[in-house]
Amino acid sequence: MDQKRIVTIERNTTETQVSLELSIDGSGKNEISTGIPFLDHMLELFSKHGFFDLKVLAKGDIEIDYHHLVEDLGISLGQAFSKALGDKSGIRRYGFFVAPMDEALVSTAVDLSNRPYLHWEVLVKNNLVRDFNIQMLKEFFQSFANEVACNLHIRLEHGDEPHHVAEGIFKSLAKCLDMATAIEPRLEGKVPSTKGTLSV
Repeated sequence: MDQKRIVTIERNTTETQVSLELSIDGSGKNEISTGIPFLDHMLELFSKHGFFDLKVLAKGDIEIDYHHLVEDLGISLGQAFSKALGDKSGIRRYGFFVAPMDEALVSTAVDLSNRPYLHWEVLVKNNLVRDFNIQMLKEFFQSFANEVACNLHIRLEHGDEPHHVAEGIFKSLAKCLDMATAIEPRLEGKVPSTKGTLSV
């Protein structure tokens, strides 16, 4: 591969400040600091299992709520993948993975189609991991799907422990994206579409 898929994203608002570096063709090295320890853990898992090198330094008004920072991190990560993939020529485009995590089983599928869509089917009785509500992750993945312009389906097949559910989601998405962003040599650098283009 001639072009290195390495990008830096800076996002600064009155509510959050995010600095993010992504290498799609990495080895899973990461340095994550968001001020939300559980989210740090999830992003570390995402980096490790997708073989993405990821650096994230983020601050936000988490004394009010985690929502702004969680959403803006999803935006920033989506922008990073979008910028790194460019016109998405030469990639496999599709990815899917079913991740078991103890009693939880999560199915995730992605199409890097330039058509943003999120299907979120995650229902558990207890959503809290300490003070982090895992249903807030829907906003993270909606923002991610919008920015990277992908069709993303996340479904909890079964499971009820919220930490295991969230971990299954991030691990399965990492595996999906590792598959979908991989270079397919048989495409010979062409866009993976019968239309000859990926368009909204």
